[in-house]
Amino acid sequence: MTESALVCANHPDRETSLRCNKCGKLICSQCAMRTPVGYRCKECVRGQQKIFETAVTLDYAVAAILAAIGVALAVGVLNFVGFWGLLVAPIAGGGLAEIIRWAVRRRRGRRLPLAAAIGGALGALPHLAFPILGLAMSLGGGLGSDVVMGILFSALWPLASGAIMITTLYYRLRGIRF
Repeated sequence: MTESALVCANHPDRETSLRCNKCGKLICSQCAMRTPVGYRCKECVRGQQKIFETAVTLDYAVAAILAAIGVALAVGVLNFVGFWGLLVAPIAGGGLAEIIRWAVRRRRGRRLPLAAAIGGALGALPHLAFPILGLAMSLGGGLGSDVVMGILFSALWPLASGAIMITTLYYRLRGIRF
């Protein structure tokens, strides 16, 4: 290296001529993050991302509670519909995501979809508890394999419709549209 060589601010052993287009700091190709407006350093990108984190602590609890109640009610209704409930589950999950978005006043948070998904999973658990309890009782009672398979099959619908609803809810809150 020559005396007048420009080096990366984070890696002094690397020569570079690339600068962050926001703060002007010298960055190497490993430190540079490509954005739609040019290359920026990681600190400027993180600072920009913090602007979009608007959720408050209460929003996470609201999202989890609403998701738990919504998924519990919807899975209960979709259980009676049977196979057709699997086709309605994504619509219910998307609607629930919009209700949560309205309840948190459209604030955004990186972990808000995760809180809603965990709440939704907790809401679906009671629908899975009854078949599992029935399975445990049937195994202890020495019932036949037909009964055991029937009990396992009865857990399939709430599991499938709940999983479809929760994944749709999660991805809609992340901002991905289907």
